[in-house]
Amino acid sequence: MSHPDRRTMLGATAALTFSPWSNLLLAADPYADGKLIAGEPPKPKAGSFTVAVLPDTQNYSEKFPETFLAQTKWIAENQSARNIQWMLHLGDITNRNSVPEWQNAQRALTVLDEAKIPYAFCPGNHDYSTGGGCKDRTTLLNDYLPVSRYSGSPTFGGTYDREPKRMENSYHLFDVKGRKFVILALEFGPRNDVIRWANEILTKYHDREAILITHAFIYFDDTRYNFAKYGAKQNWNPHAYPVAKTTKDDVNDGEEIWNKLIAKHENVILTLNGHVLGDGLGRVTTSTPSGRAVPQILVNYQMRPKGGDGWLRLLEFQADGTTVEVYDYSPTLKQRNESAQNRFTFSVAPIRKA
Repeated sequence: MSHPDRRTMLGATAALTFSPWSNLLLAADPYADGKLIAGEPPKPKAGSFTVAVLPDTQNYSEKFPETFLAQTKWIAENQSARNIQWMLHLGDITNRNSVPEWQNAQRALTVLDEAKIPYAFCPGNHDYSTGGGCKDRTTLLNDYLPVSRYSGSPTFGGTYDREPKRMENSYHLFDVKGRKFVILALEFGPRNDVIRWANEILTKYHDREAILITHAFIYFDDTRYNFAKYGAKQNWNPHAYPVAKTTKDDVNDGEEIWNKLIAKHENVILTLNGHVLGDGLGRVTTSTPSGRAVPQILVNYQMRPKGGDGWLRLLEFQADGTTVEVYDYSPTLKQRNESAQNRFTFSVAPIRKA
């Protein structure tokens, strides 16, 4: 699905201001496209469960750690009332891959550990290299969120087989309401051999509904990242980062992940990514070669005031097994956003078991 009016808005040059956190020009009113309503989203319907989504906490880890903490505390406090089963972090956990930032992130995520709410994460470009410059695959992530922190969990599946002691690529298993899921978390611009491993995981768990998270997948104009087709017309493609140059272009963007991984399987029900600026929102549903529809969703709030204003996304999986209700809520503003880009419904297709 496309949003031509939104693209027109993003292309406008009137009434812009500079965001010190994202190096991006924004509308003078950062919520010009919003529909802000006081209070939390309505309580979920009976028989549903919730997956919370946190994209791009980089500014919180660097400058607003209490906001990151407020997000995870709210998730923990609402675990029972909203039947929150999982939290998914979409990358750029930090901004500059520095020790203080990782300490702040660790402190916020510990709240979920203590509440026994499982979560998965994938590294973003800012989580790599000195200063978050993404020049190579070095990161402090494993110093603060090591495999040993998660390996004892009953939901932990494992990590990339050639890097078993690193958390950049992992998978997780959980069952809820009679449904079986596998979460596959892949690094920014995943390497070719990581894609090989990911194919093996999706094949092994072909009887489970798969959710794929990776930092860069679709763009704000509701197309997948596709360097071969669009090149520099899409900003922030993994192929445009220094890590591509230093690894002989051993990275994959959204279109490549689709063709090399998702299109080969019939159990992926959803992809989620952050990373993209603009309005940081987008979604598209396309079909595998056999005709099975896969929703792909972009969500990123880092361009909002104070590094994101604490916004998080709630995915409420309904009892019918196909419907997902989406709500965006900020526990710091105590508001929800009910614009068409922030409050919507989508469907997931039943998986086709071999």
